[in-house]
Amino acid sequence: MSLNKRGNAWALLPFVVFLCLFIGSGVVTGDFYKFPVLVAIVISSAVALVMNRKKSFNHKVEIFCKGAGNSNIMLMVLIFLLAGAFSAMAKGMGAVDSTVNLALSVVSQNLLMVGLFIIACFISLSMGTSMGTIVALAPIGVGISDQTDISLALSMAAVIGGAMFGDNLSFISDTTIAAVRTQGTKMRDKFKVNFYIVLPAAIVTCIILGILTMGVQADITQNDYNWVKILPYLCVLITALAGINVFLVLAIGIGFAGAIGFVDGSYTFMDIVQTAGEGMAGMYETSFLAILIAGMVAVIQHNGGIDFLLDRVTRNIKSKKGAEFGIAGLVGLTDLSTANNTISIIIAGPLAKNIADQYGIDPRRSASILDVVSCSIQGLIPYGAQLLVAAGVAKISPISILPYSYYPVLIGVCAVIAILTGFPRMKTDEKAETSSMTAYENIG
Repeated sequence: MSLNKRGNAWALLPFVVFLCLFIGSGVVTGDFYKFPVLVAIVISSAVALVMNRKKSFNHKVEIFCKGAGNSNIMLMVLIFLLAGAFSAMAKGMGAVDSTVNLALSVVSQNLLMVGLFIIACFISLSMGTSMGTIVALAPIGVGISDQTDISLALSMAAVIGGAMFGDNLSFISDTTIAAVRTQGTKMRDKFKVNFYIVLPAAIVTCIILGILTMGVQADITQNDYNWVKILPYLCVLITALAGINVFLVLAIGIGFAGAIGFVDGSYTFMDIVQTAGEGMAGMYETSFLAILIAGMVAVIQHNGGIDFLLDRVTRNIKSKKGAEFGIAGLVGLTDLSTANNTISIIIAGPLAKNIADQYGIDPRRSASILDVVSCSIQGLIPYGAQLLVAAGVAKISPISILPYSYYPVLIGVCAVIAILTGFPRMKTDEKAETSSMTAYENIG
């Protein structure tokens, strides 16, 4: 795609329809998740297919199907399904409970919020889901606040911050998978770049939480844990960092979690099969969403909508830094509109890839910028699922959590600093190696 083409603004109408349905229903009903996102995408895709009467309907359907069936999208869907199976398998055999209880047993009683944040970081990194982390830890945060003078809003902000840490970095997080696949890089390499960007934010968050709650103590109920049940999470983290293909990583994790559950009596053989199926089913919406968005974007691209967007976004870009800010702005605005960081990356990813290619941006950086910025915005929007769930558990307003949302703000600041300074520095030969990899090798 050439960035010199001016494109066609009307081709973006399906995007407008989607945002109107999604945001409009949220404003009217007060619930931004009331209108099924799949229905919104189907309606928007239908609008895309009836546009451009110069082309036959059959031809546009063929374009849609080719876009939806793109090899990168199909690989992304397979990873989604395996990640869902692993997450369900590990949770079903007690890995989440054991991880939480083990972490609570080693948390210093005078650094409760710091400990809660770090626990949330590790659990979300292991589970690959911010929502699952919040559901598991928000009640513990409420319990800590009930026993101390720590505000509920601060406790929930600590949980949400830690949850967004893993959502941004985990090898099995849907946001990471989407960022890596749309930019054509490796998960391990993206993790390294991403980790250097957000680590300062995590450290500063710990310092702030420590200062705010210094000397506060509470008696936390100590529950039993089994360190063996934590091994599947450690296995996935270690094998992924070792550079093993992500399919093998997840397959090993599923088998390991299933075997442990079978040996300790948590699972029968049929339980293992059913749990894996239920985990995959939990990813159906995300998978179909990726497929339908890819098909819709292909039609919009064919009609000139993507060229129009790229022309507007890149019109005033004169440098690589400007291009990186353009990518950050694209995914940030998309996340503000959709209140879903995975959707925002899937939508903005192809545009970001074109900008990155045009301005010579390393795919590891573009993937990291997409993920960091989307998670920063997602952790700050009061109508996003993360804040709504945490606020619901604590029975407070999501707005009250925002003044304590240090980590989402700090990772946004770190992203800006990383763009301005070009940090972290990457070796040219590694970049060339990454760019020349085949689609299959890019998965690992």
